[in-house]
Amino acid sequence: MALNLSEKQAIVAEVADVAANALSGIAAEYRGLTVEQMNALRVEARKSGVYLRVVKNSLARRAVENTDFACMQEGFTGPLVLAFSQEDPGAAARVINDFSKANEKLVVKLVSIGGKLLEPGEISTLAKMPTYDQAISLLMAVMKAPVEKLARTLNEVPGKLVRTVAAIKDAKEAA
Repeated sequence: MALNLSEKQAIVAEVADVAANALSGIAAEYRGLTVEQMNALRVEARKSGVYLRVVKNSLARRAVENTDFACMQEGFTGPLVLAFSQEDPGAAARVINDFSKANEKLVVKLVSIGGKLLEPGEISTLAKMPTYDQAISLLMAVMKAPVEKLARTLNEVPGKLVRTVAAIKDAKEAA
């Protein structure tokens, strides 16, 4: 089905808008996947807040031209599905990485974050990035640890005094 010029412009504008606001991008070759598998991938992407789209490579090159994902342009060859993380930098990587483990026919070709092109093998590193809530939780744990240690240390002084007095009392009673 051939697209007319206005349809192509609409697709480029949509993908460019998403890419301009995205935190990370992944391009994966989907050759050999069935329609059911692609639909399952789309469902998982939607649940995770990931924009997933199959776009002609020439249109994808134009769409990412003035974005952080311009570094991916040269790698747009073959049938590719583009995944952009909208809310969490590691979301697209998690969705694609998990799906590619179950379906070997989905092959990661390009990984980009912050305007840098990463090796396709580094998708697992990006997928392991904590979510916003997890990062806040880790930060709070780090901030809370010194205060807890100080409180335990300060509490130990009277506790030691009480144990010493109790030991003296027991020693006098035994004598």
